[in-house]
Amino acid sequence: MPANPAETLLSPDNHSLLMTDHQYLQMLTIRSHDASELINHAVALVEAAAIFKVPMLTTTAFQERQGLVAPLAEATKAVKPIDRTTLNSWEDPRIVDWVKNTGRKKLVIAGQWTEGASREAHDMAVERMFQADAQPITTRAYVSELQRDWARAATAEQVTKLFARRGGALGQGQLWEWTC
Repeated sequence: MPANPAETLLSPDNHSLLMTDHQYLQMLTIRSHDASELINHAVALVEAAAIFKVPMLTTTAFQERQGLVAPLAEATKAVKPIDRTTLNSWEDPRIVDWVKNTGRKKLVIAGQWTEGASREAHDMAVERMFQADAQPITTRAYVSELQRDWARAATAEQVTKLFARRGGALGQGQLWEWTC
């Protein structure tokens, strides 16, 4: 365990965010999660990255046939996606170069497909991530790690509003707590 466990957490300055292929065709094949929930979480991630000024990249595959899902395209309109033909993002040198050029030590990757999108395939893909020392994180945990302390007034109100829009009952509870 590190001397200061907080050093292992994400912060706005130690990572970048890669949003991989949040497109309609992929969305139609997902069986491991509800598609509307997945879109909501993806948009929450990019909105949080914007609040905390985290470098972000979106990718697409065959964008001329299908674009990003509309809510995500709207939330990332300032980011030009890298469109590729490879199935694996890491086989595209533009993406690898972008990640290296951020100079950040950590990378958060959010995607829709984990080996074909069935529940079993998803579970096996997550198992492979664990074996590769990846540390899966939920949207709420991601945003909470970035905010970490409600005394950080510069972002607290924006994060509260983000949770209110995208965080379900938790978000509504926080909104009530902050406005009453």
